[in-house]
Amino acid sequence: MKRGRARARRWGLAMALLAAMLPLTDRVTAEPAPVVLGMHYVAPPHVPGAKVRTPEGLAPVLAERLAKALPLRTRVVSPDAVLTQKEKAEKAPADLYLLPLSAEDARRVKGHVIPTGYRAGIMAIMRTDTDIHAWEDLRDRTVCLAEGSGLTGQLAARHGAREIVTRAPADALLKLRIGECDASVHDSTLLEALLQFPEWQKFSARLPVLDERDLSFIVPDSSAAPTEVLQHHVQAWQEGGVLAQLTEQAARDIAFEVYMDQEVPDCH
Repeated sequence: MKRGRARARRWGLAMALLAAMLPLTDRVTAEPAPVVLGMHYVAPPHVPGAKVRTPEGLAPVLAERLAKALPLRTRVVSPDAVLTQKEKAEKAPADLYLLPLSAEDARRVKGHVIPTGYRAGIMAIMRTDTDIHAWEDLRDRTVCLAEGSGLTGQLAARHGAREIVTRAPADALLKLRIGECDASVHDSTLLEALLQFPEWQKFSARLPVLDERDLSFIVPDSSAAPTEVLQHHVQAWQEGGVLAQLTEQAARDIAFEVYMDQEVPDCH
């Protein structure tokens, strides 16, 4: 009888231990919920056989880096909706955002703003023999830009330019080189890096930089996004000179993409 009671106690203890371990097993094997990152542009996935294209600015590259540390899913959002708080907290389209912010924008945001350290405006470049010397001179002139720049419609509205919107910076810059556009307008930090290459000196005429903004993460007050993780990564990027390295690499990649596609001599 004692032996039977001892066996029953051991069996009960084993079952209790198993029951205690099951929730732990579920926690270990469960997939963490993805963090939704809102951006003004999300590059479409690469299609096998299509040309490789470097996107505009560093936002897509930084999102890709962050995805190595967090289960991240990107979504296109309207910057105006975020800044004007048009979306209610319970219906927010994302857990955090990566957007270019002016100083005024940063003050309006209801949440935690983490500047990445990447600052850029918009800049136009032209051939050095251009007769375009001010933004107002773009009226009725053809201007090429990339769909990821967020500028579609703005140059026409503000300066009366005729816009040609291309898939990526390399496509717009190629049109500049072969004479299909009078100017190409892009992220100023990226263009400054591109113009360091000797083959771009003939296209180094430029207009003054407008609308400089800081690329920043925004964590809304209502969000449970891991702010400390973001701060850690941003600090590491800044201290390691990662932003400058990524900018130089993006410019080099775009220059190579243009070189590979250019099948006619530069327009003279």
